[in-house]
Amino acid sequence: MSHPRFRSSFVVACGLAVALGGGLVACAPEPAAPAPASSEPSAAASATPAPTQTPTPPEPEFDRSAHSLDDPASLWVVSNKLRPLSPADWAPADLDMPVGVENEFAQPLREPAARAAEAFLGAAAGAGHTVRIISAYRDYATQVSLYDRYVERDGQAAADTYSARPGHSEHQTGLVIDLDDFGDCYLAACFGETPAGAWLGAHAAEHGFVVRYPAGKESVTGFTPEPWHFRYVGPELAQEMQRTGISTLEEFFGLPPAPGYAAAEG
Repeated sequence: MSHPRFRSSFVVACGLAVALGGGLVACAPEPAAPAPASSEPSAAASATPAPTQTPTPPEPEFDRSAHSLDDPASLWVVSNKLRPLSPADWAPADLDMPVGVENEFAQPLREPAARAAEAFLGAAAGAGHTVRIISAYRDYATQVSLYDRYVERDGQAAADTYSARPGHSEHQTGLVIDLDDFGDCYLAACFGETPAGAWLGAHAAEHGFVVRYPAGKESVTGFTPEPWHFRYVGPELAQEMQRTGISTLEEFFGLPPAPGYAAAEG
């Protein structure tokens, strides 16, 4: 800001010059005092760049080729009326007895399935359901005996709806457990409607099991519903099938339906 004394002198001098000259005299305005420097940062200086967000990588696609569907030693082997085990009398090399669970006929399982069955039935007990194994591994000779007995009793056409022919049985893989709750639905379709059967069906995938012959899929699997028949495939596959809502191995892997045996086996 200019001093008051200098400002008044400027005004007087300008007025006197006008009066003496009698003409138009341009009096330059008093220069403005410089604005005080602002202590506030400028908008450009205060703008902070937004942090760069790293895009979330997509979930890896489930690898359906991770394990063989044909090798009988594979956890994902698919055995049905069109896909016999090869060789037909194949037997697992890692059979082990499940520990700490009731096993009606003392039948073993393949080692990973045995450990999973222990955890599965232990979790069921923790949820208030007392469950036992009523069937597990059956070798080729045992399946021959069972199937022949069913054919003699009910005829081959009827037997084929609920019993696999020798060499086609999932029990021969050592990856299957049939379960029961000591109730009235022993090897019966009503088992799935019992509290124990419903719990087992809902929690099987957590332990690597699937209900292998679900209701409504007879034209795909070739067998009547068996809510007591749990097939071990490992948690990754079981949970992926549950996530996608695909209930049969045939449909999940894009295999042909197997409602009946090949003509050569008829």
